Amino acid sequence: MALLLRTLTRGGVCLARPQSPLLCRHVAPMGTTAKDEMNKFWSKNAKLNRPMSPHLTIYKWSVPMMMSITHRGTGVGLSGAISAFALAALVLPGSYPHYLDLIHSLSVGPYLIGLVKFGIAFPVSYHTFNGIRHLWWDIGKGFKIPEVYRTGYTVIGLSIITSIAVASL
Repeated sequence: MALLLRTLTRGGVCLARPQSPLLCRHVAPMGTTAKDEMNKFWSKNAKLNRPMSPHLTIYKWSVPMMMSITHRGTGVGLSGAISAFALAALVLPGSYPHYLDLIHSLSVGPYLIGLVKFGIAFPVSYHTFNGIRHLWWDIGKGFKIPEVYRTGYTVIGLSIITSIAVASL
């Protein structure tokens, strides 16, 4: 059906009654490509001396902006890591104790192990605490600018403290 309608409207043919120009006025031929449309758009904007769309470089960076980006990044990272570990558990030969012994045989030292544990614990704790903050926002609380900054710094502090506590276990 879509192919039939596209074929009929390509030449500007209108399916409505010919005496009704209101319905046929918006029918346009489908002969242009996306590249042609983009070129038309940019030439029109250049002719009208319009500025380009805002970019990240024009914004003043703030704590809530960085926390939003970090929350999304930790969410994507955690989801990817969980998927990768699940796939590895299904595909790789051997069992969990085998790979744990392999890690112990590397003899990397306690500082590097603590750093890796912190690197695993921080995204989990940050995403959890910031998720609780978002739930608080979902009920309509904490939208004033001082509260946004205060809860943001609280999330960062709690995340660091929790990650250090988990890494020291």
